[in-house]
Amino acid sequence: MKQKTLTDQLGTSHTFETSPKRIISLVPSQTELLYDLGQEAKIVGITKFCVHPYHFKSTKNSVGGTKKVNYRKIKELQPDIIICNKEENTQEMVERLREICPVWVTNIITIEDNFQMIADFGQLLDCRTEAQKWNGKLAFALSDFKNFVAAIPVRKVAYFIWKKPYMVAGSDNFINELLKLNHFKNIYDTKGRYPEVAIEEIVEEGDPDFVFLSSEPYPFKKEDGYEISNYTEKAQTVLVDGEMFSWYGSRLLKAFEYFKMLHKKL
Repeated sequence: MKQKTLTDQLGTSHTFETSPKRIISLVPSQTELLYDLGQEAKIVGITKFCVHPYHFKSTKNSVGGTKKVNYRKIKELQPDIIICNKEENTQEMVERLREICPVWVTNIITIEDNFQMIADFGQLLDCRTEAQKWNGKLAFALSDFKNFVAAIPVRKVAYFIWKKPYMVAGSDNFINELLKLNHFKNIYDTKGRYPEVAIEEIVEEGDPDFVFLSSEPYPFKKEDGYEISNYTEKAQTVLVDGEMFSWYGSRLLKAFEYFKMLHKKL
């Protein structure tokens, strides 16, 4: 590739003499996407939370978590790009990592942002054909899902992500975008991005039809559902797969199928 200047989703401009060959990915869903874009051989470092594809656990170097990393280990791996995300990684981390090599930061709130990220990776990593294929598959699946969900009425939901204290998905995040796509009205969408909530006030807050208990970051169990149901008479508590609601990238293709099954179950 000739020298090229590309801009990430935070508006930061990066100039590359050659296409990056040694990648560290500090975002689990983006690690999965890079694999699906055919970039496995270039990935030299991942986080301990990068669980897909499964074999990366034994074939790739773990450099820490998404909020805390081993900078010395990262430096020793001699990356020529580190891929981060505005929400998953901290600004302080990104600034420190920039002392090692360029840091590409994604920012995914909407499905449009997701298409943009995939197209950007196609440009950045010289895998435009794969990126176009994935965006084509996702566009087709999105259109199909919108047809599927068209006849489903809008119902109210609370989406819990944490316990002690109870925290939920609010507005201005990918989870809320996917809830809207599924015709769910988030009762906490005026409370900020990930507000702490009082469970005993759930009826006054919006009296949801469903309470979704996510499998991540807090691994909710059935017992938690019984506990929450003490505070709401009508809401059905449902354990949901957090990866399907919060992972962007290529995971979205599986998510559309999962959402269809979820609606049939509800």
